[in-house]
Amino acid sequence: MQYPRRLMKISVIGTGYVGLVAAAVFADYGNDVLCADIDAAKIEAIRRGKLPIFEPGLEPLVEHNVAAGRLRFTTSNAEAAVHGDVIFMAVGTPTLGSDGAADLSYLYQAAAEIGRNLSRHAIIVDKSTVPVGTAERITRIISEQTQLPFVVVSNPEFLKEGAAVDDFMHPDRIIIGTTDEPTRQVMHRLYQPFCRTNDRILFMDARSAELTKYACNAYLAARISFMNDMANLADSVGADIELVRRGMGSDPRIGNKFLYPGVGYGGSCFPKDIRALLTTAREHGHSLDIVASAERINEAQKLVLVRKLRKQCEGGVNGKTFGVWGLTFKPNTDDIREAPALKIVRTLAGDGARLRLHDPEGGPQFMAALGDTTASACTLVHDPYEAAEGAHALLLVTEWREYRSPDFERLKQLMARPALFDGRNQWDREHVEGLGFFYTGIGR
Repeated sequence: MQYPRRLMKISVIGTGYVGLVAAAVFADYGNDVLCADIDAAKIEAIRRGKLPIFEPGLEPLVEHNVAAGRLRFTTSNAEAAVHGDVIFMAVGTPTLGSDGAADLSYLYQAAAEIGRNLSRHAIIVDKSTVPVGTAERITRIISEQTQLPFVVVSNPEFLKEGAAVDDFMHPDRIIIGTTDEPTRQVMHRLYQPFCRTNDRILFMDARSAELTKYACNAYLAARISFMNDMANLADSVGADIELVRRGMGSDPRIGNKFLYPGVGYGGSCFPKDIRALLTTAREHGHSLDIVASAERINEAQKLVLVRKLRKQCEGGVNGKTFGVWGLTFKPNTDDIREAPALKIVRTLAGDGARLRLHDPEGGPQFMAALGDTTASACTLVHDPYEAAEGAHALLLVTEWREYRSPDFERLKQLMARPALFDGRNQWDREHVEGLGFFYTGIGR
């Protein structure tokens, strides 16, 4: 198979965080990219310039490459199969049922459509997060639909929401799972522009690539849960987890990443991937006790502010008003999937509290996810100080930058009771207590 040295014809199936970012960045590097999604309303909105996700830097990147003619969108997976020399599958793999298994139906559907419509030799790249052995299953599905030669590659993504464009352009590593030498050469040529100063492309077999993605997320989640467990112990013994964190992070064997205590992790990756990994382990006779403990600790940690609030509120929380700052699972995204704020708000509303909510980007999605019963106890406001009006306490759940240095004197005047529940240890305890606030953080 002959490929041009520079320009490649690339297809991307899926317009979520991974697919849309990959399509836009590949186009920005000069490739001819066709991005497909079977959701016609989503594609029409993208063509009008309205992206389905909020991701810093993505909208102008899409606009620029659409205008340049390097990036196009379609609702036809068949068209994408015909277009691409390299076809990326970046469809969702959500949790299926209560056992935590990944739902691969969208991926298998896309694979079958690719197989039915292949017109020449192609490389099919699985960019979705999938259980070990999925590349082999995709190979079988496509083989049932075509006699043309093809290769399936596992190429897991390692993008952080809120920094996905920069992560794609400046990766710390690129994992490519294939043992086919010509395919390795093509994939290396495709990704080489992102590794000009240091070749960070790691080749391995597909099963190892698939497991690498899950292992990374499980390890990072375990670090977060470990620190949250230590933070709760620090509360009990009178230690300051922030000082403990600095002491730990200064050890080069440990490092300082993912050591920040808080209200637990959420999002589209960690919770889903850990459940899928635990399911895979059970299927092969392993328990993965550390990973299972990380998940259990995380679910309990999501209610740490609720426990502290119940303890401090005389007469309970029923009938009281609380402000909540930050609804998305992390800053710089509008993603509310598995966000700790969902569990916090639902629990407090179930206790009879009234909630005033603010988030820079994720408010409408959050309200839609709550359901009518819980939403009726909540008011979504467009100004963070409005969320504090008449509040018996203000809960910081997501550490958006605009919450970092608020006007505390103004907050004190607005609130019914000057009480701050800092779920991310963002505020200086001595400072706010000196202003007359009651303050509690995580492990402090």
